[in-house]
Amino acid sequence: MNPKVDFYFSKAQKWQEELKCLRTIVLECGLVEELKWGVPCYTYQDRNIVLIHVFKEYCAMLFHKGALLNDTNGILIQQTENVQAARQIRFTSVGEITQLEPILKAYIYEAIEVEKAGLKVLLKKTTEFNLPEEFQQKLEESPSLKTAFNALTPGRQRAYLLYFAAPKQSKTRESRVEKKCAEILNGKGLNDQ
Repeated sequence: MNPKVDFYFSKAQKWQEELKCLRTIVLECGLVEELKWGVPCYTYQDRNIVLIHVFKEYCAMLFHKGALLNDTNGILIQQTENVQAARQIRFTSVGEITQLEPILKAYIYEAIEVEKAGLKVLLKKTTEFNLPEEFQQKLEESPSLKTAFNALTPGRQRAYLLYFAAPKQSKTRESRVEKKCAEILNGKGLNDQ
């Protein structure tokens, strides 16, 4: 157990017992406990395998390369259609976790084997994502914006495309594009400070 991570388990107002149970299961599989993204992350040879996190309605284990696991028990959940690699297993009680313990350990060991084998999730190319009309128009109007956007990493490009495409109304999409142009021109990603 990593003392730097202890606060996460003690601060939880809800799911505290479930989190302790999940922590024990993961650590019994020989992974190293670290703090990443403000949550407990468990690694094998410095490679992210699984993390534990909480939501209002449930707590969960998230497998970083869950899309590569054989989900023979049908318990892995793709959080949204845009999540390509990660998969979650959600819990609402200690009893549920205890009942699934052997299966959870099997999934963790399989995730370790995926990492040992060096397997990678084939991610969609940025060009396969929807380019909102409002952003396309702005790129055509401003060659410098187009150059700056193309210079961003593929992950940053995808984040902007998903952010711009999310609203149903054109007016909202247009507003988002306008607000983020300066950040793109400065080479910043959507969530960069």
